[in-house]
Amino acid sequence: MPLARAAQGALYYDVVDQVAPWQTAGEPILFHHGIGASAELWAGWQPALADRYRLVAFDMRGYGRSHVPPEDFRWSLDLLVDDLFAVADAAGLKRFHLVGESIGGTVALAAALARPARIATLTVSNGAHLGASIQRVEAWRRQLDEGGVKRWSDAFMADRFHDDALSPERRAWFAAQQEKWPRESILNALGVLVGTDLTARLGEIRCPALLLHPDGSPFIPVPVMAELHRHLPNAELNVIGRSRHGLPYSHADRCAMLLRAFLDSRETG
Repeated sequence: MPLARAAQGALYYDVVDQVAPWQTAGEPILFHHGIGASAELWAGWQPALADRYRLVAFDMRGYGRSHVPPEDFRWSLDLLVDDLFAVADAAGLKRFHLVGESIGGTVALAAALARPARIATLTVSNGAHLGASIQRVEAWRRQLDEGGVKRWSDAFMADRFHDDALSPERRAWFAAQQEKWPRESILNALGVLVGTDLTARLGEIRCPALLLHPDGSPFIPVPVMAELHRHLPNAELNVIGRSRHGLPYSHADRCAMLLRAFLDSRETG
C-alpha cells in the first residue's frame, strides 16, 4: 500500500500510470477530494485522462487509509497544504496539474500560493477561496449529535445530488463511503475553513486555472465562484447545469472532458 510520510502521520495514495505508448506524456495530475469523499471519487475521470496523464489521488487526512488524528489534534490549512505536497513528493511529482474539489479546492488554491513553481495548472471544482461559516459547523454538529454520521450523511446527500442524478448503485456506493467518515474528522476538517479568505492573494496565482462549478450548490453560490474567476488572472469558468455539490461524481464524464480539453490545449500551446 503506497503511503506518503507527512509531518504527522501517513497518507494513502493511488497511482494510475497507463499512458499510451504512442502518446507524449503530459505533466502528471494530482487530485484532492473533499469532506465525505475519498480517493475513489476520481475513478470516473480516469477514462478521459489516463492515456496521456499519470494520475495520483489520495485519501485526505482524517479518512480511510490515511492518518485519522485524535480528537485534540490541531488541524490547519497549512497542514493540509503540506499533506498535499507530501503526497506529491512521495509519488515523484516535481511539477504537476492540481485538481481539488470542495475543501480540496480551497487547499489547492492555498497550495498554488505556497509553492507556485510546483503547480502547472490549477482546477477547482465546487470549491472556493472563501471558507465555511460557523453556522454550517453548528448545523453539521447538531446533525451528528442527534443522529450520528448516518443522519449527517443523509442530509449531505440531498445537498450533493438531485434525486435523478445517479443510478441506485452509484448513489448507494457514495453514501456508504461518506458514512465511513469519523465524526471528529468531519467537524475538524470543516473547522479549517471557518474564516478562511484568500481573496487578497488570488492575484498572485498566475498559472492557468479551470473553474468547474455546479449551478445549484447549497454551500457555494455561483456568484462566489464568479468572484473567484474575476480575481484569478488566467482562469476559465464553466458553470454546469442541473448539478449540486457532488458535481465531480455526478458529472464525472463532463468534468473530465473539460479538464482534458483544458490541459491538452495548454500542453500543446
